[in-house]
Amino acid sequence: MANIRQLDKRRKSVRNIRKITRTMELIATARFKKAMDRAAAATDYTKRITQIVQDLGKSGTDVSHPLLQAHETVKAVDMLVLTANRGLCGGYNGSVVRAATQRRQEIQEQADAGQTLASGKRGISALRFAGIPLEKTYTEFEDQPSFDAVAKIADELITRYITGQVDRVDVAYTRFVSSSKQIAVVETLLPFAGIEVPAKDATKEAASGAGSKVEGSSIRDDYEFLPSAGAILEEVVPASFRARLFKCFLDAAVSEQIARMIAMKSATENAGDLIKSLSRTFNRARQSKITQEIMEIIGGVEALG
Repeated sequence: MANIRQLDKRRKSVRNIRKITRTMELIATARFKKAMDRAAAATDYTKRITQIVQDLGKSGTDVSHPLLQAHETVKAVDMLVLTANRGLCGGYNGSVVRAATQRRQEIQEQADAGQTLASGKRGISALRFAGIPLEKTYTEFEDQPSFDAVAKIADELITRYITGQVDRVDVAYTRFVSSSKQIAVVETLLPFAGIEVPAKDATKEAASGAGSKVEGSSIRDDYEFLPSAGAILEEVVPASFRARLFKCFLDAAVSEQIARMIAMKSATENAGDLIKSLSRTFNRARQSKITQEIMEIIGGVEALG
């Protein structure tokens, strides 16, 4: 039979761990709600400014912007990998690193890998362990990333693309779909030729092409530019890229907190099951010891009699 003191000590240890995991679950839940509010607030703006860039590109004007033009050959590709600074969030970090590693192998088969940038201590360690050189690393982003800090990274990537140092920019992160679904993806942010039309706008465009009248769809065909189309594109296109990159950081922050919340909830439930199992074993061992002591007392009384 197991030692009673060891069982009791182990049960107390598991109870302490359950308190910690429960606390971490509550903290992750609170952070998730805040991060979710920020991501939801940025979603509509990002979709709208992206749609404006698409409309300007299809407006029939002669002006263009370097970020809207895809390079003829893809010789170098930059990749930014967004992970967390901390663990205890299930397979969140691992799934992003696997997606980034797989895409990097595909890139190396067709072009140069370019620069690899990583955000988050976990992703930095995993990529370095895999032997992937990192040109720049970022560890200042938590559950509430700053737009100004993200804009600096975006401006550096824009400069590299416009000057021809890189032909494509990919971002590996966890896309937030809903509170029950998050997907690790590698999305191409530059050039803008690869951006997708939001579902509702794509439906409107299809209806317009079929001959049906959709309110607001005709605005794409007649734009008036003040002061000029070139000046507007010069401001809107970089702003759209910064917004899209910032949205990637927000999605990553929300997904991280959801993953940690689920992981800590599962750990708390497992700790509770383990405590029940240890309690049963402890009670059996204690009952067996008490029975043995009673038998020894009865045997001693009979020996004295």
